[in-house]
Amino acid sequence: MSSALGTKDGILIRIMEVSDYQNVKLFMGNNFYNGEPLCASSGENVQRCYEKENDEYHISMIEQGTCLLALDENNDGRIVGLVLAGAQVPSDLDKHREEAAAMEPNTWGRIAVFLSKVEIEVNLFKRYNVSKLLYSHVTNVAASMRGKGLGARLAAALMEVGRSKGYPLMVAYCTSFYSARQKQALGMECVYEKAYADYKDDNGKVVFNPPAPHTHIRIMVIKL
Repeated sequence: MSSALGTKDGILIRIMEVSDYQNVKLFMGNNFYNGEPLCASSGENVQRCYEKENDEYHISMIEQGTCLLALDENNDGRIVGLVLAGAQVPSDLDKHREEAAAMEPNTWGRIAVFLSKVEIEVNLFKRYNVSKLLYSHVTNVAASMRGKGLGARLAAALMEVGRSKGYPLMVAYCTSFYSARQKQALGMECVYEKAYADYKDDNGKVVFNPPAPHTHIRIMVIKL
């Protein structure tokens, strides 16, 4: 199978390879961590939090053939968007909880604890009676390309990859208002939401304070 999934308006989408990762990491440093609401509002260099562990996690997803790149063919194949996604199975719920509990309370650690609590609460494996799902971890589009439908193209391409690999379900945990709205427009259903204002630490202090309109985490799901 060719790694290319289609070209439109000079933007090629293809399957990401491990050899792409250094460029992917640079792109995320410039575009993701300063734009994702929980990271961007933290005041911390989140890419440096658990950098080695995140690199290993990202590469493990790339090796599954479930990550995508969008490249500008009119600009030397420059990366203008990406998706990091991979398989999840029921045992991951306990694994993530244990990993999060052992993490330092930096921004990435706090996000990990929050996401673990959310995924245990919603338990999609039980809700949909599935033994695996395709987890869309990160969708990131260059600032210059936003509002042009590229994020939607990437998500739609990931659905096709998921179908071709036999996944019954694709899920995205949307921390951004805009990412949830975009996924809903593609037919993904919001099956759970939690207001950031309602998520507090042991002292009753709100943990995450992203700017409006980012008020909730939303779990978006589509049956493939």
